[in-house]
Amino acid sequence: MNYNFDEIVSRRGTNCVKWDETNDSDIIPLWVADMDFRTYPAITEALHKRVEHGVFGYTHVPQSYYECVIRWFMQRHQVLPYQPDEVIITIGVVPALSAIIRALTLPGDKVVAMTPVYNCFFSSIRNQGCQMEESHLIYENGTYQVDWDDFERRCADSRTRLFLLCNPHNPAGRVWTREELLRMHDICMRHNVFVVADEIHCEFVMPGHEHHSFASLSEEAQRNCALCVAASKAFNIAGLQTANILVADPQKRERIDRAINLHETCDVNPFGILATEAAYTEGGAEWLRQLNEYIWQNYQVLVQSMNEQLPQFPVVKLEGTYLAWVDCQALGRSSAEIAQVLYNEYGVWVNDGEMYGATDRAFLRINLACPRAQLTEGIRRLIKGMKAQLCQ
Repeated sequence: MNYNFDEIVSRRGTNCVKWDETNDSDIIPLWVADMDFRTYPAITEALHKRVEHGVFGYTHVPQSYYECVIRWFMQRHQVLPYQPDEVIITIGVVPALSAIIRALTLPGDKVVAMTPVYNCFFSSIRNQGCQMEESHLIYENGTYQVDWDDFERRCADSRTRLFLLCNPHNPAGRVWTREELLRMHDICMRHNVFVVADEIHCEFVMPGHEHHSFASLSEEAQRNCALCVAASKAFNIAGLQTANILVADPQKRERIDRAINLHETCDVNPFGILATEAAYTEGGAEWLRQLNEYIWQNYQVLVQSMNEQLPQFPVVKLEGTYLAWVDCQALGRSSAEIAQVLYNEYGVWVNDGEMYGATDRAFLRINLACPRAQLTEGIRRLIKGMKAQLCQ
């Protein structure tokens, strides 16, 4: 079956954060990491059937759910086998991150992350009373590399307890190679640092790249990590609030499970369970294959448009995620200022790089997961706004 990702689905008036956060009906939203595509049809069918039952009480998680999650990540991401009791269910990956930090640190401890990075890493660390240790990625030749000396120095600090890994990396677009991940693992093991692997974007991998889960590296790496995953990003079902933490180490798993309960984020709804099971099938894999092709083509549209009309604003190489990262340093203004002008005067909503820790160089983050006609109009407005700011 061929899926139609060109279909325009009106989301205004549905209490949708992406579209209804603003009252301006002319805004093209290319900001929050939420897709404008209908989900995989088998998910909708499963939910329709459940709705017809008409009773939506407290939900027991069936054994089949645990089995399908474990099987999906073993077969698709070569994750080493987990047992069902090693899977902790919660309402989302961000609550999972916060609970893990709470479980495995004390206030004042340090947590390492490679920046620029997903903005909730900052708040999750801060909200648990810990100190964020930013190991700045090196930006060169249109992509990012790890500053290995800096990363090891921060991991070697006696107060460092955790490393929050974003894989694939949002917003830098990197899909870390197996060799890079093994080097991270080696450094963390030598300094007794536990790895929290946020792999929520793992299904979005562009041509020529392959996602390697941290839990696929070795039994030692699997035991020294908490793997945070969900079908939410890949299948556009974040509103169903279901995610998983896979933890092989029994002591750390017990502490994390206790923190999940202390946070009162242990109960999930029946729709999230059913949707995840419907997603993690052979048909779901084919839907994702076609989705990735479409996103890659959208990325090519952005790159070609920028190269032709604004070559001084390079688009960072996209290896994974559906989030483009555009270098706007040529404007000589902060990314927050640039984004504000684009929103107020040109009707296109993108994220400024400062919220991800990119404070030394101006970047914009652009969501590519929308019908091409919508993206094309957003790009047209963005280019018009950038040209106008160049002339100021």
